[in-house]
Amino acid sequence: MNQWRSPTAEQIYRDHPVVNPRSAGTNKGARRAVTSELLDWADLVLVMEQKHLKRLREQFSETMQSKPTAVLDIPDLYRYMEPELIRELQSSIDPLLEQALEA
Repeated sequence: MNQWRSPTAEQIYRDHPVVNPRSAGTNKGARRAVTSELLDWADLVLVMEQKHLKRLREQFSETMQSKPTAVLDIPDLYRYMEPELIRELQSSIDPLLEQALEA
């Protein structure tokens, strides 16, 4: 539903010097739903769960064929900006950012 995890990630990385995060949901009822334009814009697509990646591949098969992706495996257990969620996001995303900067 794009309520807690992705908006939290967008918030904590919004001032990052090399990242321009945008969050969007894979469900039809999401506050901000994923679009093909958003996927075209993205250099990397991060999803919270494997089911989200599956949905994206089903809905946007052509765009997702060559799109770099990562599944963060962060369960939907948290509220917006909850400290444990922030720790989970940072421990999953920071290594990806380091890899990208080294490449």
